[in-house]
Order: sequence, then structure tokens, then C-alpha cells
Amino acid sequence: MATEAKANGGYLDILRAPHAARLLAGTLVGRLPNGTGPIAITVFTRAEGGSYSLAGGLIAAYGLATAVGQPLLGRAVDLKGQPRVQLPAALISALGMAALAVTGIGNLFLAYAAVLVAGLFTPPLEGGLRALWPSVLGREERVHRAYALDAVAQEVMFTVGPLLLTLLVSLWSPAAALVVLNLLGVLGALSVVVSEPSRAWRSAPREAHWLGALRSPGLLALLGSFFFVGLALGSITVAGVAYADDRGDAAVYGWLMAALGLGALIGGVAYGARQWAGAPERRLRVLVLLLALGYLPLMLVPGPVAMTALSALAGVFLAPALACAFIVVDRHAPGGTVTEAFSWLVTTFGVGAALGSAVSGPAVELWGTPAGFAVAGAGGFVAFLVLLATGRVLGPPPGVRHAVSGGAGSAVPAQRQAENNPHSSENDRNGAVEPGFSTRLQA
Repeated sequence: MATEAKANGGYLDILRAPHAARLLAGTLVGRLPNGTGPIAITVFTRAEGGSYSLAGGLIAAYGLATAVGQPLLGRAVDLKGQPRVQLPAALISALGMAALAVTGIGNLFLAYAAVLVAGLFTPPLEGGLRALWPSVLGREERVHRAYALDAVAQEVMFTVGPLLLTLLVSLWSPAAALVVLNLLGVLGALSVVVSEPSRAWRSAPREAHWLGALRSPGLLALLGSFFFVGLALGSITVAGVAYADDRGDAAVYGWLMAALGLGALIGGVAYGARQWAGAPERRLRVLVLLLALGYLPLMLVPGPVAMTALSALAGVFLAPALACAFIVVDRHAPGGTVTEAFSWLVTTFGVGAALGSAVSGPAVELWGTPAGFAVAGAGGFVAFLVLLATGRVLGPPPGVRHAVSGGAGSAVPAQRQAENNPHSSENDRNGAVEPGFSTRLQA
């Protein structure tokens, strides 16, 4: 059951908080290279005369490298702080993409090495921002609303990013687009790490354990599901290019991706405009099911106008699912692993998207464009089935009392319980009890 919330005023309240608008904008600009990376690599590869399979392979390498690098860099941020990790990583990642733009795809070893470096050193700005929200915003309900705003702002990036890429390609070239986007990424990361909250932030003490954030069964269940959400999104990246090629108009691809992001933007605004009663774990299952159902009509591959409308519809439940997932991560992550836990969510997307791209490319070449979109639908439904199968471990954490949670609210009794519980996660203001371990060493 949902109740109305003053979302517009709530969002403005967040943006008026000191440093909040700068951190959100800097993070989004800093993430442009990663957010547009698969699209940019695909467009660049095709412009250089490469096949869909090669484009899928390069995207897969980039995604897998990002998947490996995000939790490692996230753990480094938790241990060393943000500025010492984020900015050097952004610079190295940009150099990797610049190397791809210069060397091209003629030497496959150099091409794959370039995207591996770019992906491996992608800075964990996304997880870093969510780690900063509590210190910047304070109250729990404002932090939850910020998660919804974060998901909405991401969709702005995913809407504007493809259009910006298309503009840069039309004005200069795909190689120039790679360089410019990564230069913007470095500037965005710099804006974040020189801010006072980023420089002052320190993670809470953490228990020494080689699994880090992955020692939480509930977090593992969530990551397993969102691996397949990533697979669905990755397959759409390649299938969308194939659709544009079928129509003989490369610009169609940018419109499809922008429509997908616009749909998610609309869905995220609507989701954040309400307060949601009950456990977010149960709500997440419904949102993922609706997300999967939205991918099915894409297999019809109608004309460009209708396909753009279907793409917008397919994106409607993406931002709500992400915003809800952010809260679930909060509730299940062990203490002292906040950046790492959110980085693992990025990692599951990266691995899933890489596999989706790798599978969708050959599927398009063997069975046509509808087969590429069929991979997306299948991925969405498997994600839903994972949530169903793991309902027992991905239930409300012990000790949590639910009132209102989600895009714009939370339970005050739970917050007080978390404050009185020395074992609660530092980033879990709903009162989740951290899994216990015998070691008392600090990582």
C-alpha cells in the first residue's frame, strides 16, 4: 500500500543540502564513460569495420574488467578513503579508452588490452556517492529519497549519454567521442574527490573477512538476480544496433537507447513520488517481474516510431527496481563494507551485461534482430525467478520492523533500533543485524 509524498519538495530539499547537488552532478558526469562505454565501443567498432561479434567481445571484456575492478576499488575506498582511489583510477581508465581510440581494432591484442585497462580502473563513483549520502543528508528518510533521486538521475545520464555520443560522432568521429567522454569523466571524478564530504569521509570499522560484503546471504541473493537484469540490458545494447542497421539509419540506435532511459526516468520519478509500505524485498520481486514483462514486446521489432515507444515502455520499471535494490543492499550489507557492497551491485550488472552482449551478438547474426531482444526478455524472467527462489534468505533482516520504506520514507522505530544495536550495518538505517563472525580483527 502506498501513500502520497511531496516528491518535488523532497527532491528540492535534498538538492539544497550543502554539497548534495555538486556530488550528484559530479558523480553522473564522472560515470559518463562507463554509462556510455558499451554503446561507444559498439559504435566505434562498427565504424572501424568490425563485426557484431567483435563488438560484443570487446564489450564483454570491458564489462568483465569493470566487474573485477569495482569491488576491489570499492574495498580500497573503504580502507583508504575516496580521493586516494577515485581520481587515479579515473585517469588510468581514461587513458585506456584513449589508447583504443588511437590504435583502433587493427591489432586485436591492443584493442582488448585497452578496454581491459579502461574497465578495470573504472572508479567506483556510484558506490562512493551512496556511501556519502548519510553524512551529507543525515536523516534516514532523506537518504532513502536520495536513493530514488539517484536512480532517476542515472536515467537522465542514460538518456542524455547516447544523445551526446551521437552528437559527438556526427560532429567529429567515434574515436573523438571516446576521448571527449572520458575527459568529461575525469573532470566529474575530480569535482567529487575535492569536495569536503569526499575528503572527510571514512568507512566504519569492519570485521576482517576475505569475503568482505559477500558474506551476507541476502546480498548474494540480490546480486544473483541483478546479474540477469544486467544480462537483459547488455543484450539490448547489441540488439539495438542491429535494429538500427536493419533500418539503414544509425541515428535510430541513439533514439532507442534514449527512449529506454526516458522510460526509466519517468518510472523513477513516479516511484519516488510515493511512500511504500511493507518490506522492500517483497516489492522488489514485483518490480523485477514488471521489468521482465516490459522487455517482451521488443521482439516484435516494429517501425522506428513504434519501436521507440516500446523502448520507453521497457524502461519504465528499471529505475524503481534499482532504487528498491539500493535499500535492500543497505539492509543486508555487513558493517564497514558500504562502498564495496554497492560496488558489487555494479559488478553484477557488468558481468551480466557482458554476457548479454556476448550472447546477443551471435544470436543476432544467427537468427536475426528479434533473437537479440529475446535474450533481454529471458534475462528479466530469470532475474525474477532468482528472487522467488531465494525468498527465505532475501527476507527482512532480523530485528527489522516495517512501517514505510522505499523511494521517500522509512520507519523511525527501526532507525532507533539500529542506533541501539552495536552490530548493525553502518549504512543500514532500517536496523538490519549484521551477521556475526568470531574474528575481532579489523580489515
